[in-house]
Amino acid sequence: MGRETGASVAVVGGSIAGCAAALAVRRGGIGSVTLFERAEGALGERGVGVALHNDRYAELAASGYVDAGMPWVQMATRRWYVRDDHGDGPLGRRIWSAPFPFRTYNWGPLWRELRRRVPSDVDFRSGAPVREVTAAPDGAGALVRVGDRAPERFDLVVGADGYRSVVRAAACGATRPVYAGYAAWRGAFPVERLGDPGRWPEDECAYVVFPGGHLVVYRIPDPGTGGHRANWVLYTTPPPGHDAALTSPTSLPPGTASDALRAHLAYVAAELLPPYWGDLVRLTTPDELILQPLYDFTADRYTAPGMLLIGDAATVARPHTGAGSVKALQDATALEAALTTAPDLPAALAAYDADRAPAGRTMVDLGRRLGHAMVESTPDWRSLDAAGLAAWWQGMDGAKAFGGRELGRGARATG
Repeated sequence: MGRETGASVAVVGGSIAGCAAALAVRRGGIGSVTLFERAEGALGERGVGVALHNDRYAELAASGYVDAGMPWVQMATRRWYVRDDHGDGPLGRRIWSAPFPFRTYNWGPLWRELRRRVPSDVDFRSGAPVREVTAAPDGAGALVRVGDRAPERFDLVVGADGYRSVVRAAACGATRPVYAGYAAWRGAFPVERLGDPGRWPEDECAYVVFPGGHLVVYRIPDPGTGGHRANWVLYTTPPPGHDAALTSPTSLPPGTASDALRAHLAYVAAELLPPYWGDLVRLTTPDELILQPLYDFTADRYTAPGMLLIGDAATVARPHTGAGSVKALQDATALEAALTTAPDLPAALAAYDADRAPAGRTMVDLGRRLGHAMVESTPDWRSLDAAGLAAWWQGMDGAKAFGGRELGRGARATG
């Protein structure tokens, strides 16, 4: 394509993936872009953490999707801790340290920066929940229905509407993410709330391991104070008989988890975590505490006639991969490159699918492998020394996919 065309594109979903997709198709030469976001108003109040590997950041910055103006915290080291109860101190016994070249972000400010980059001529419609997407009767493009309104026709509909995607349902049928059998608790709060924040280095990502799960902790920017927030995610299997509500794709807003689930989290914090990290979990207030059931899925194909999938709509990988937002931004970069270099829209869709569908399968496989080893069938962490844990990790990620795979040169946008 290479230059602006008269094609029309709808992007369904206005979060990080949706804003990046709108930017990609507009920069890829699409003259008419409409974005549908179900929520009213801005999404920038969300405050969970996002991490970008330094190498993936460099690729995305070169393509113009991120830059140094976005607030971030530089990580340098990942340290693994285990509770040993033998006087090892409040952080626990350190069993391994390794380089961790990641930038960490706060989801809300990152979204606001991407939203600001969406060109002003994109028709951004908030409070517009898409109820249905269907292929056009003549096979050219697709129809988008918002609420009870008459459907609108577009040459291409981009599904950036997450793991419960209506666009994926139209493109791929009834397939949907499958419950992984466990969940992630999340929280974030001002780091000053910790009794001794200096005990935990600012550039350290802590992995705190225990039988049946692990806790990941790192700092992210705090937009309210200009300082940092302690961002954490704890993976553990719910008590038997208490995960029935988690098996269908869903999310549990703060304060809605059952008493049994909260009691299990309290048990992990008190009995399985070293004191410092257990306190960090307990210091999280109920309105800061999120329970996220985990699912995984990857579409057999990322495109169908008149439709294309991006981010979690295309692939849901467990967050152990450290690459959720990276993959969404890489998808957008590849989409822009395909639109810019392909001779027409069908050729662009084919090029995008050929590049990104294999990447999605790689990340889902890695997420399943790490989830099994770090939650479902954990080793005896206390018996591992640094060499043993390094070898164990090498066995988990021998392909070096943690943090996201390198974006192929043919899929990189020019920025």
